[in-house]
Amino acid sequence: MQFSLVTLLFGLAGLSSAAIADADAIRHIARDDPLIADRANGANGNRSTPSGQCCVAHTSLNQDACKAADGQQGRCVPGGNNCGSTLSCVAQSNLGCTNSIQERGKNLCRAKVGNNGYQDGNRVISNLNQAKVN
Repeated sequence: MQFSLVTLLFGLAGLSSAAIADADAIRHIARDDPLIADRANGANGNRSTPSGQCCVAHTSLNQDACKAADGQQGRCVPGGNNCGSTLSCVAQSNLGCTNSIQERGKNLCRAKVGNNGYQDGNRVISNLNQAKVN
């Protein structure tokens, strides 16, 4: 009986150590890949993180995290790529953002276009304060 109790205690100790090691591995991976970190933290409300030129129709929301076609971290925004009525996944380097306006709990971002403008759906605006916020 005593042998079984000792075996059980060592087994439980080993199991808890394995769980801690797995959590450390996830934190390490998430630190190296912001999209994994966003998903782990529920950045898209536990919706999947889109990847490519367009976000997921009828699923992605404005300002959701995504992975752009060039592999960069990005955001789902209205306009920027030829995605029809679906939100575009625009790389962070091609976005103009402002901390003074919140959209869905994140700072507002829009795709940059020529002449210092921003794409806001089917219209070009000159200032992010003109953006239609959802």
